[in-house]
Amino acid sequence: MSTVALRAHALPQAHASHHANDWLHGIIADVPTPFDTHGALDLITFARLCERQVCAGASAILVGATAGEADTLTSNERATLIRTAAGVARGRIHVIAGAGSNCTSRAIESTRLAWAVGADAVMSVVPYYNRPTASGIAAHFRAILEATLLPVIVHDAPSRCARALTDDTLISLAASPRLIGLRDDTGDAGRLARLRPLLPAGFRMLTGQDTAALPYLLLGGDGAVSAIANVAPQLCRGMYYAARQGCPRYATTISDMLAPLAEALPPDLVASAVKFVLSLRGLGNAAVRLPLTELTETEQQQVYSAMEAIWAQPDDAPPLRRAR
Repeated sequence: MSTVALRAHALPQAHASHHANDWLHGIIADVPTPFDTHGALDLITFARLCERQVCAGASAILVGATAGEADTLTSNERATLIRTAAGVARGRIHVIAGAGSNCTSRAIESTRLAWAVGADAVMSVVPYYNRPTASGIAAHFRAILEATLLPVIVHDAPSRCARALTDDTLISLAASPRLIGLRDDTGDAGRLARLRPLLPAGFRMLTGQDTAALPYLLLGGDGAVSAIANVAPQLCRGMYYAARQGCPRYATTISDMLAPLAEALPPDLVASAVKFVLSLRGLGNAAVRLPLTELTETEQQQVYSAMEAIWAQPDDAPPLRRAR
């Protein structure tokens, strides 16, 4: 079947304009990829995780990205995850597919695959490991933007990529209507104010750090890509709307409740820690693929202690069970 035929059903009427990005806001869960006891995709649990975000009223989900252990997935597995997420979404929530690579042709291939199986947008990370120059990074993203009709969100993660996306490069790339947003993992508190007046009016700016989510929102950011949103989607939604509706004290109360868990989910443990927490809630197991490993007992206790600060129970999960 052709790519066009595969995709013919995928965009609901509300998504008819490729460049409409009003939906890109709020706390967007970076959904983990559950595995079964044999190491294969656990699509039942994955579908439950996606449905929880729909029920929480999230605007979008991100699949096959950082928390989703993207680099351990085959192309077929990526396609299966996106297709499953799109099937759960049914136009109720936007599906953003992780499609980054440090090989431009592979990133283009992943982007086209995402479009073919039902994604509404892709997130593409700054090329990692091979340390391209600023001009190389710009050329990489321009090639992706020219190869797709999907909206693209750039992921700037210098701690993972050893290269940062410069402000000038981002401003230049944002001239393309297909580049609709930035996931900013730099931790640069002044970048939002610095870039906002220099970017197109509808360009969306998201932090990729749970610990920075509330300050970023209060400074005018559009949202966050979040690991915690997998665990406490309703609390994250409440924090977002409190911040946007001028209730910073209420937003701060929720943020303070979530802060211990945010501290317990550092970037190098995010997939392992999120899966451990979800396993406590009866949502899958804690299995990850090498080179990632499961949390040590000490790390498990740190995460468990952080979870005890969250009094709200997820909508569709049993009460918290202490790890043995």
